[in-house]
Amino acid sequence: MTSPGSARFARTALLLGPERMARLAVAHVVIVGLGAVGSYVVEGLARAGVGRLRLVDFDTVETTNINRQLYALDSTCGRPKHEVARDRVLDINPDCQVEALGLFVDAGTLGPVLAGSPDAVVDAIDALGPKIELLAAATRRGLLLVSSMGAARRADPAAVRVAPLRQSHHCPLARRVRQQLRRLHGIDGDFLCVHSVEPRPQRPAASAAA
Repeated sequence: MTSPGSARFARTALLLGPERMARLAVAHVVIVGLGAVGSYVVEGLARAGVGRLRLVDFDTVETTNINRQLYALDSTCGRPKHEVARDRVLDINPDCQVEALGLFVDAGTLGPVLAGSPDAVVDAIDALGPKIELLAAATRRGLLLVSSMGAARRADPAAVRVAPLRQSHHCPLARRVRQQLRRLHGIDGDFLCVHSVEPRPQRPAASAAA
């Protein structure tokens, strides 16, 4: 009879095979920012069988997050996002080693955020300053890095692209990140970023009272 642990990822194993599943089981991934992007990244990694996750976010779940963030529920409002994320990951895979850090990313906290030479770092921060600090530090350490750029009020899923930051276009946040990395840190941005090439954001809908 198949044990619950092996059954948990049996369908993924059919796709990836035992060697790749074994690599996932010992992989160490850091996800910084647990909001609209980061929460779903963590979900996918946990359900894929990644064996070690470091989850970083200083914020709490708010009612206004409910429309787009995985951890935002009526029952979780007011709770720290890193704690909600940890509990959910362990409910998916109790064998996962989860480190949950309630930290604001800046020069003083990058040590614990990037400690231990992780196999990959996912930047899901939406604030420019902390984003630049994380990207510069991870790049200098030679870490595998994927960064999420801006897609606020974009509505076309076919416009989403994955490309090196230096090749991104039509994304104001990506442009600012490129400029700041180059000006402040002398970094060109060879790491992958996810961005939208939709030419214009959607205009806010008129209010019902208008």
